[in-house]
Amino acid sequence: MTQQPQLSTQLLWAAQGLQAVQSGQSGTEWLAQCPAQLRPGVQALLLMALRRWGMARAVRQRLVPKTPAPAVDALLCVGLALLMQDPAPYAEHTLVSQAVEAAKAEPRTRALSALINACLRRFTRERAQLTSGLDHDAQARWNHPDWWVRQLQKDHPEAWQNILNQARQKPPLVLRINPRRTHLDAWLQRLQEAGIEARPLGPQAVWLPQPVPVQQIPGFEQGECSVQDLAAQMAAPLLVDALGHAPTGQRWKILDACAAPGGKTAHLLEMTDADVLALDVDAQRLKRVEQNLQRLGLMATTLVADAAQPASWAAPETKFDGILLDAPCSASGIVRRHPDIAWLRRPQDLSGLAQQQRALLQGLWPLLKPGGSLVYCTCSVFKIEGEKQVQAFVANNTDAVQKPAPGHLIPAVGVNGGAVGDNGSCEPDGFFYALLQKAV
Repeated sequence: MTQQPQLSTQLLWAAQGLQAVQSGQSGTEWLAQCPAQLRPGVQALLLMALRRWGMARAVRQRLVPKTPAPAVDALLCVGLALLMQDPAPYAEHTLVSQAVEAAKAEPRTRALSALINACLRRFTRERAQLTSGLDHDAQARWNHPDWWVRQLQKDHPEAWQNILNQARQKPPLVLRINPRRTHLDAWLQRLQEAGIEARPLGPQAVWLPQPVPVQQIPGFEQGECSVQDLAAQMAAPLLVDALGHAPTGQRWKILDACAAPGGKTAHLLEMTDADVLALDVDAQRLKRVEQNLQRLGLMATTLVADAAQPASWAAPETKFDGILLDAPCSASGIVRRHPDIAWLRRPQDLSGLAQQQRALLQGLWPLLKPGGSLVYCTCSVFKIEGEKQVQAFVANNTDAVQKPAPGHLIPAVGVNGGAVGDNGSCEPDGFFYALLQKAV
């Protein structure tokens, strides 16, 4: 039997992950460096800590007004953030004692293990006093940077609290079945036989209220399903429905312009017999597209190229019936999945990303046939990357006709929005969708 890693060891690694995020490194990138046997536990602790980091830092400031060394500060904040969880992942005394053991095991924190012990114990005794008045501190209350909260208030004056509350929930595990490999009813029956609760949400979408590792999902390795949030599953149907049926004996030509990691590429191929070009500027990420397609038994042409510079990869006569542009963005709509995003982004990032999105739209538009359709989407809730971006594009391109589309998808988890099971609410991620048709 494999021995479970000590909680103190996991806490130490989680604190190192928090330090990495504070220094500007992505949590995902840092976790890849974590030993495989530790990674699941460390990831869970790090995500919990990041979702309460704003409040933890505010309380730490009250406990230790002078900021301690980074390693001490990180371990203390991890301990505080975990004690703030409701319900807590471990008993209070266990968390405190294991945090102290972690401090003693690390040379950079050993000398101040008594301080960490005293602070965490004081918090368990004086929680109400130590958190009193922090509702007036936006960063502490919402666990997002001040500028992020202000931007949401400006963009979504009636829904900003819902967005921030949703970002602190556990993300749902939603799957997309592959109709070329299985049928919904038969696959649901297999899940039931395996003791896995599943709820269908549409012709291809299935929600697992109690998440399980994908390796335990029947048919996953055989390509019968993929992990994809409900919001992301709207992209392919929006484009396919806009295109309709191809003329007899013909196949639509579709470009997935920023394809990695390939979920939307695969969905397109599951829904329609089309010639799909999956393009991405990152060769390593494009390999993930190829791996996903192989697992699912699907075929597409893949190409490493910059979608914003079509002259470097497309012949002058190249035209597509449909284009899917899932543009690089702030990822502000998927913070519940990657809570480090909120702490890594800076206000100036939004204008830079908006400029990149604008270049992609302008660069790809000439490749669309007259009468063809382009779906523009981002996993962002900021209007500069969604509604405002499309409004400006349509105003500057007279042959672009905006058709009905979901627009900004705003999660509906309110202040009292309760969680369902261990997998949180089944609300979709924050997203933006626009459908543009080129005039004939």
